[in-house]
Amino acid sequence: CGTPFCNSGCPVNNIIPDFNDLVYRGDWQNAISVLHQTNNFPEFTGRVCPAPCEAACTLNVNDDAVGIKSIEHAIIDRAWAEGWVKPEPAASQTGKKVAVVGSGPAGLAAAQQLARAGHAVTVFEKNSRIGGLLRYGIPDFKMEKSHIDRRVAQMQAEGVTFRTSVCVGKADGVNNDAKEFIDPAKLLADFDAVVLSGGAEQPRDLPVPGRDLKGIHFAMDFLPLQNKVVAGDNIPGQIKATGRKVVVIGGGDTGSDCVGTSNRHGAASVTQFEVMPQPPAVENRPMTWPYWPLKLRTSSSHEEGCSRDWSVSTKEFRGENGHVKALVCVRVEWKKDDATGQMKMVEVAGSEFEIPADLVLFAMGFVSPVASVLESFGVAKDPRGNVKATTEGAGSYQTSVPKVFAAGDMRRGQSLVVWAIREGRQCARAVDEFLMGRSDLPR
Repeated sequence: CGTPFCNSGCPVNNIIPDFNDLVYRGDWQNAISVLHQTNNFPEFTGRVCPAPCEAACTLNVNDDAVGIKSIEHAIIDRAWAEGWVKPEPAASQTGKKVAVVGSGPAGLAAAQQLARAGHAVTVFEKNSRIGGLLRYGIPDFKMEKSHIDRRVAQMQAEGVTFRTSVCVGKADGVNNDAKEFIDPAKLLADFDAVVLSGGAEQPRDLPVPGRDLKGIHFAMDFLPLQNKVVAGDNIPGQIKATGRKVVVIGGGDTGSDCVGTSNRHGAASVTQFEVMPQPPAVENRPMTWPYWPLKLRTSSSHEEGCSRDWSVSTKEFRGENGHVKALVCVRVEWKKDDATGQMKMVEVAGSEFEIPADLVLFAMGFVSPVASVLESFGVAKDPRGNVKATTEGAGSYQTSVPKVFAAGDMRRGQSLVVWAIREGRQCARAVDEFLMGRSDLPR
């Protein structure tokens, strides 16, 4: 390509034309070397990234994009099979210690980069297994957790220490298996730098009449329990969709995961509502390329069985004996407000309807990190409730508290796995510069 827009469409700036050409020439070993230059965990992105690189592909303006995601997937799977992925311990140690709070993709990327720079890295995870939202937010049918375990083993061989079931700061009550609590002041005393890399776990609520009925749950009260059961844990009182009429509110990836998990439980029916209008089946390419297009996206979970409806708003939950039994909904239109110029949701007169449900799952996105962690460290927050930290110039990724850094969802809000990896890598370089005055780590 004259201008490979895929490079800029990819948040980690994967060197896509180069590894594509190496695969074309049959040089798979150099292909994984090129891929690892920008991406620590291509087996994660090759499975669960929505592939903005393909939306930006030069061919995509008027043809089918190159299957970049599947090529990436094939490269890393072959690399593991051939034994090309090996631990890369640092040649020497700096004597500096770094604590990483949160073991999702941002925390893992930061930890691996910092360990390879020679720092002694300890990762703290509040749950009993490493992986954060990769482990507990993504169902096993989308990504097997053996891929995380394999990387953890590699990182341990590189010198990273993992401490699980440890909550740093106050108990937040969100997907928390913690058996030990550590005061942030102790981390700041014991380590030369601290990286906050937890997820944006505060879900968006729907405060309408009947919200307090039983049988109404956030997606992240539902999905992690199934992942733990698949991993062999005994979960008394697990939320199950078996034999139930399930309604999922929210049309994104999390909603799709709820659909797929409900189907695997043996739900009687699954319906998914989205408040926004139904997107077009095919995007207007000349108007959107090389940017992320608005178009209808159908996952394998939808294909397994689901009724989908758009422009629907829930007004009320109705129940019997304290348990939800139905949703009262209304159809909506989006119209421009003359006063503000912004799009405004307007109910369609006479469109109210009722749908039976005995399990309702909220998958409407996440608004911010859990506040208790941020308050424990006393870091400044931005207007959205995320950690306030810049990504450019001197002091990048540093918070308002000395030697505390932040990366991933905790800094930027709910986002993609590929953005988490990018921020983890960039934050690692910022920490290395802070500790050593310079850094050879790639940004």
